[in-house]
Amino acid sequence: MGLPLSVNVTDKNAMLKRVYDRAFEYEQKYGSCPQCVLAAIQDEFGIVHDDVFRAGHALAGGVGLSTQGTCGALTGGVMALSCKYGRSRENFDKGSFLKSYVRAKKLYDRFVQEYGSTICRDIHMKLFGRTFNLWDSREYKEFEAAGAHRDKCPPVAGNVAKWVAEILTETNP
Repeated sequence: MGLPLSVNVTDKNAMLKRVYDRAFEYEQKYGSCPQCVLAAIQDEFGIVHDDVFRAGHALAGGVGLSTQGTCGALTGGVMALSCKYGRSRENFDKGSFLKSYVRAKKLYDRFVQEYGSTICRDIHMKLFGRTFNLWDSREYKEFEAAGAHRDKCPPVAGNVAKWVAEILTETNP
């Protein structure tokens, strides 16, 4: 925990693999993709407080498992970046917006480049070839049987965590 935000290439590659692997494993074991991304970043950088981790929980599945909103892994990644670069309450009336906005946009663009959309159901379509109603018990079982937490969603969480770590360690983000 608490890796310096500037590291050499060998150390950085090892760290990126570690962050990816942790988010992947957390998604397999626990679900809630935003929390899995936040946990991997918390483990490596120590910048995510438990209240932020907790706040990410209901953002899973496109907010409240609706699949209609933004992918929870992406929102977890943006939350992690904001933990480092976001405006504080102390600077609510005068803080700089650009530090976190620039980094969030960079993550957003990378996500769209990889997945074609930020919407959970669109990502389901890309990964599974169909969408799922996660509130329907039969469809949720089908979601799991299709590899949701085995090999479909874990790489998404892993990629987002890795991309966040890359952004956090850039010298000129």
